[in-house]
Amino acid sequence: ILGDREADSGNVYISKQKTLGVLRQNDAFLAVEEELGESGQGLTALEVMYRTFEHLIVKEKRLSELEKEMSEAGADEKTAALYAELNEKFIAEGGLEFRGRCASTLVKMGFDENQINLPYSALSGGQKTRLSLSRELCREPDILLLDEPTNHLDIETLAWLESYLAAYKKCVIIISHDRYFLDRVTTRTMEIEHRRMRIYNGGYTKFIEQKEKDKLIEQRHYDNTMAEVHRIEKIIEQQKQWNRERNIRTAEHKQKSIDRLLDGLEKPESDEATLKFKFGTLVETGNDVLITQGLTKGFGAEPLFENVDLLIKKGERAFLLGANGCGKTTFLRVLMGQYIPQAGIRKFGENVRVGYFDQSLEGLHDDKTVLDEVWDQYRRLTQTEVRSALAAFLFRGDDVFARVGDLSGGEKARLAMLKLMLGGYNLLLLDEPTNHLDISSREALEDALLDYDGTMLIVSHDRYFINKLSTRILRLGRNGAEDFGNDYDEYLARLEAIKAQQAAQPKEKEIKEDGYKQRKLKDSEKRKLAAACRRVEAEIAKTEEEINLAQSELEKPETAADFEKVIELTAIIDELNTKLELLLEEWEETQSKLE
Repeated sequence: ILGDREADSGNVYISKQKTLGVLRQNDAFLAVEEELGESGQGLTALEVMYRTFEHLIVKEKRLSELEKEMSEAGADEKTAALYAELNEKFIAEGGLEFRGRCASTLVKMGFDENQINLPYSALSGGQKTRLSLSRELCREPDILLLDEPTNHLDIETLAWLESYLAAYKKCVIIISHDRYFLDRVTTRTMEIEHRRMRIYNGGYTKFIEQKEKDKLIEQRHYDNTMAEVHRIEKIIEQQKQWNRERNIRTAEHKQKSIDRLLDGLEKPESDEATLKFKFGTLVETGNDVLITQGLTKGFGAEPLFENVDLLIKKGERAFLLGANGCGKTTFLRVLMGQYIPQAGIRKFGENVRVGYFDQSLEGLHDDKTVLDEVWDQYRRLTQTEVRSALAAFLFRGDDVFARVGDLSGGEKARLAMLKLMLGGYNLLLLDEPTNHLDISSREALEDALLDYDGTMLIVSHDRYFINKLSTRILRLGRNGAEDFGNDYDEYLARLEAIKAQQAAQPKEKEIKEDGYKQRKLKDSEKRKLAAACRRVEAEIAKTEEEINLAQSELEKPETAADFEKVIELTAIIDELNTKLELLLEEWEETQSKLE
């Protein structure tokens, strides 16, 4: 679609004057870096956002020059007309609000005050990817192509992105392994399988249901057709045995029937190869598997987390959630002894054997072959046993002699998961285990972990994965880890309840009851309701005016440069919008009673 590669056949047609935007999976920020050049590495994240609107910056600079000319030499008619025309275009293209929009988008994409003012060169890979996505969202192209956009986003930012894309009025094409995200955002699903593309209505869950139905229908049609073909073939064979002219004509007629049945008939493709594995434990643990008391860790003056008191029981499938940068990976590495805590203790229970999946896959050795990577760790196994295990993880034939360093991210993840499976561990610490896996591999992992009889503590932002497996949700924050429900939906509901509680304004309502039901409202009550309607209407008008004023303030260039002011105004606008919704509900309720 982008034109980066030429098709072997077929064409791509894009309507005239339609703009394209893209977020690439592995090198999302390379286009940004190419645009910035060496000299642009010192620009802040916010200034990089401004560069998205270079055409507006150029117009803004030209308007300033014209203003200066008019103030110094007086406004001749030609200059004034040029200024008016350019200013009209500048406003129509969003010149007054683009700075405020840039700052607000970065805030909603999880950038704090420090990060928004960091030089581009100081940003992490994940932050650069989020910045690239923020730029594309701000541009609002007609066709937005997103390749794995949920990578590097925390759950709060994901929720905002889902709402934004679900309401996006233009075309969005997404490649993603995040099934929860797909269900929330997409309206059609296109699957490529066996070199063919099929298109289904609905998100991921509806697509899976329809695909299963289609497979059953296709298989039933094929089986019924072939059964009829075999029946006719027996008739032909019988007619040929009699070998009379009439029988030969019958055989030829029946053969034409077979040809018609087979014309266009395709044998349903078998399912593509998927992972097949099972986690087992060598020994059983006691009831208390993992204990932490006052656990604290940071890398500077400020700790990432402190005073984490935790007890993980046997058989629990606990998920550790929290905002990006809160220290989830660090917490797992403290548990593994890779980092020394600043305070507190961590203790494993009786007979606990810990297996750790590192999302960075640092435990693999690039110079080894796939076969040696596994066999060197598990010498008790024969080569046949190792190759059989590798085959179950889709490493077959000469694949086992490939260098680990030459593998893709998904292949490395499968290899690391195989090594974990063979260990017989009874406590699994998994850091983003689904990150590099395709959907079928994720589902195979889910099934294996559901059958696992050990204990798990998992860091993941795969909401579908969380909902399928979790028995307990823990939210890691600066001041410890807090129980937050049993699955992601409950976790999200609790987060929303906290936000609503913070945003809610105390209401004073006097409720008077007469003690009996009246058949119709008295005149005095009608007057009260009418007055209440007028009061609420006035309050609605006042609130809408306050929202417009705050929005206008947010769109001012000087405001966009003030991060604290952007945060303050964004919070005020959100609070006023909540208030407006409540007022509209109150007006509708009062109006309904009046009618």
